[in-house]
Amino acid sequence: MDLRQLEALIAIEEHGSFSRAADALGTVQSNISGRIARLESELGTELVERSSGVLSESGTVVVQRARRVLGEMSAIVADVAELNADVRGSVSLGVIGTAGRWIVPVLLEAQRATYPHIALRIIEGSNSTLEPQVVSGQLDLAVLAWPVEAPELNKADLFSEDLVLIVSREHPLAHLGPSISFAALADYELLLPLHGTALRHELELASRLQGVQLRALIELDGLRTIASLTFDGHGPSILPATALSPHLTDKFVAVHIEGLAKRRVTLVSRRFGFPAAPVRAITDLLRETIADTHAAPDGIYVPTRSTPL
Repeated sequence: MDLRQLEALIAIEEHGSFSRAADALGTVQSNISGRIARLESELGTELVERSSGVLSESGTVVVQRARRVLGEMSAIVADVAELNADVRGSVSLGVIGTAGRWIVPVLLEAQRATYPHIALRIIEGSNSTLEPQVVSGQLDLAVLAWPVEAPELNKADLFSEDLVLIVSREHPLAHLGPSISFAALADYELLLPLHGTALRHELELASRLQGVQLRALIELDGLRTIASLTFDGHGPSILPATALSPHLTDKFVAVHIEGLAKRRVTLVSRRFGFPAAPVRAITDLLRETIADTHAAPDGIYVPTRSTPL
């Protein structure tokens, strides 16, 4: 077994065929086929279905391990480089969309100034899409909304943020004042997050505590999509306060909801394995950037220090 065989298998899983894997690795299809055949011979099992390029159950298991092996190899190179020069390497960071709107610009500015030789790869998504990618090793880190379910992950608080009703200034709910009761929402249909998502978990908890049943106009997995629909006039929604950009305040208002807890946002990483120097550097830089009160917009509350959950 060698690293090129593992790289070939990962490339097939990511690109869906032997030919596309060869293109991604800068080689020819026969080389990819040979590497996979030798790996299958050594392990005594089929890893890839040749006609479809789909990984077998065994192939999926091997890919999960292979990502960790290659990650550790990259970490060795990065850690040794750290002792002799500037920190170099790459970091894959997942960010939920609403947090990414303000975190990514300030993080990129700080990263260019402090660690110019780190290649930062940022993937936007929801908890449901990003969390399994951290577990599998496709992402090094992710900024996610609490709760985070996977036991394989470390979690640490980054900040909390106000959850507010985003509504058109012409809507009846906007005329009830700067603050409304949770019960006042029961008479209106809302654009709500999908059941099982982190924000829906928070809203359902508040609903049970106050004996209120929220009515869904539609349910979606993705706060950026919910925000877009609200701003396109399809109905009010409950979102982080940062979702309302300053240029939209002439048409929309953020209304405080009594009894609704703030949303907790956490930084997660894999529990097992020692992170490489670039990952450690970006982790520290991210925490420092968010802790800078000048960087955080209104409605964001940063603890005095990151506290493990």
